[in-house]
Amino acid sequence: MTLLETFILGSYFFILVILAFYGWHRYYLVYAYMKNKDRVPGPPPAWDGPLPPVTIQLPIFNEMYVVDRLLQATVKIDYPRELLEIQVLDDSTDETVEVARAACERLVSQGFDVKYIHRTNRYGFKAGALDAGLKLARGRFVAIFDADFIPSEDFLQKTIPYFQDEGIALVQARWGHVNADYSLLTRVQGILLDAHFVLEHGGRNRAGHFFNFNGTAGVWRASVIPAAGGWQHDTLTEDLDLSYRAQLLGWKFMFLPHLVAPAELPVEMNAFKSQQHRWAKGSIQVCLKLLPKILQSDLPFGVKAEAFFHLTANFNYLLMSLLSILMFPSMVIRYNMGWYEMLLIDVPLFFAATASVANFYVVSQRELYPDWKTRLRYVPFLMSIGIGLAVNNTRAVLEALFHHESAFARTPKYGIERGSDEWVGKKYRQAVAVQPLIEIALGLYFTMTVFYALANGIYGTLPFLVLFQVGFLYTGLLSVIQQFGGSNVVLSTQVAGGK
Repeated sequence: MTLLETFILGSYFFILVILAFYGWHRYYLVYAYMKNKDRVPGPPPAWDGPLPPVTIQLPIFNEMYVVDRLLQATVKIDYPRELLEIQVLDDSTDETVEVARAACERLVSQGFDVKYIHRTNRYGFKAGALDAGLKLARGRFVAIFDADFIPSEDFLQKTIPYFQDEGIALVQARWGHVNADYSLLTRVQGILLDAHFVLEHGGRNRAGHFFNFNGTAGVWRASVIPAAGGWQHDTLTEDLDLSYRAQLLGWKFMFLPHLVAPAELPVEMNAFKSQQHRWAKGSIQVCLKLLPKILQSDLPFGVKAEAFFHLTANFNYLLMSLLSILMFPSMVIRYNMGWYEMLLIDVPLFFAATASVANFYVVSQRELYPDWKTRLRYVPFLMSIGIGLAVNNTRAVLEALFHHESAFARTPKYGIERGSDEWVGKKYRQAVAVQPLIEIALGLYFTMTVFYALANGIYGTLPFLVLFQVGFLYTGLLSVIQQFGGSNVVLSTQVAGGK
């Protein structure tokens, strides 16, 4: 082999080893979840004494299609009216201001304690809005709901009683999905989030590791927030940041897998990418900010190790992008030198990296749904879309590493709940940039790679190559089609043999 060929193969297998290592970590999370099933929180205990005052914060920014739905659901929450304060933290710059203010005035006239707080600047973005509201809040506990959520009537009844344990700082509910059946894209997102909550939150919480508040559908002990440093806006994931700072101080978090807070999933590929970009960039920002402190602390080794895997996980997207570029030249080199021997290493590593992903999502569906077997048909496509996000999230990782500042980009919500609901023609649609063209180019690159594998009988790699091909083509083409065509047809779950 030449020096260049040695470098390409060495880099290729080095990346595969790292990805396989994170794949084995996913097996650990499933193991931690299963091993500690006896540590699931029991029913909420009866509250001993007078109930505490609670503040519900509703941070919104340009949410004209969903703000009224959010407020109507919030005032239906079953809690003594005199003990419940609702803050609408509105940073909007469009018609949402009039819609939200009118809704608040209507509810105040009905006897609800609803306070409309409108900021004329977005200083600190969502973190700044939450901080401004907290300074005025009268509740001992603070529940937070984003605009796309529809809190259940019993939400506070099923969360507040756990705070009788004075060591608990946060109680987090699991997200539900009001429009998971809307499209293939929302189906995939629902499965992604199910696994995040059930196995990541569930496994970490049950095993005594740190896990994070998800920015919504949770309740904080109000006094903990300023004690842990308050809402800070030097990262795009202020929720993850505050979560780790609070737990470093010794506060406990509780995850309630059976309490579901329904929410609307993004129906637009570009909106989904924007959300994923914010989460990926924010997590790396928190990693750079807090991981050194975590590793230098006197926390148990297991807690440190899990925090390391949690906060560094999005670096895998950078590795995935590099792997995508290296895959074809490494295949050519291996074929010319005798690829059968190389497959003895290649396929097991790929299997370790990808089978763990499939197992992760299969287990989460089995834990939640009686019809879980019918949902498995979406798992291969989910894996493809995960790969297709590599370009989007690699950009997020690089922006975090090089301290590139960017605004808090909200995820558009359109009030989509049923298959007949339309989003085309509504405001807030995300703009397409150069990124989808890169994704399409990578999809065509893998199409060429698939043909090369077929032509040379390298059939063992075909399943993996097709995952990359479909993932990049789907994420790139759908971004362009939805931006310029805006058709809901390509979103139908029937594309993947759904209902």
